[in-house]
Amino acid sequence: MTEELTNKKVAILVTDGFEQVEMAQPKQALESAGAQTHIISPKSDRVQGWNYYDKGDFFPVDVPLDQVNPADYDALLLPGGVANPDQLRTQAKAIEFIKSFFDTDKPVAVICHGPWTLIEADVVRARRLTSWPSLKTDLQNAGAQWVDQEVVVDNNLVSSRKPDDIPAFNREMIELFSHAGQVRQMV
Repeated sequence: MTEELTNKKVAILVTDGFEQVEMAQPKQALESAGAQTHIISPKSDRVQGWNYYDKGDFFPVDVPLDQVNPADYDALLLPGGVANPDQLRTQAKAIEFIKSFFDTDKPVAVICHGPWTLIEADVVRARRLTSWPSLKTDLQNAGAQWVDQEVVVDNNLVSSRKPDDIPAFNREMIELFSHAGQVRQMV
């Protein structure tokens, strides 16, 4: 186990329908790097992942969204899946929670369909990022520069496209989260 993220607390915001591998593998990588992770959700007891089109495992919710304080966290992870961010982007408390990380320049990692929530939080304008290809037009219409790359780091935001990108995503997420409070940009 490395100690890059010792004493760092990472919020993982999800609801039912997240892509399980996009939550579980980054969560494990964060914990292996020394971070403490908490699953945050509008649901109060448990959330269910998906494995593409099939229902996946249940995971306990550590802190219900209506009880969470974003100031308690150093960084935020936003997994994808289609249903997860589509539901979260309609919930004002979820969007406020996400926006608070950008307002305080805390690092955020987002993958796949997760950027839908960033569009709703109005934090993608003039940012360079990637996502699942079907979000390209949505992101461009919100003012982002969308690129088709495995992983993109733009200041306090790291983004990736899909489960195949998770190794690169994890590497850059841990690097970014370990430098919380510092600004980085990857060309």
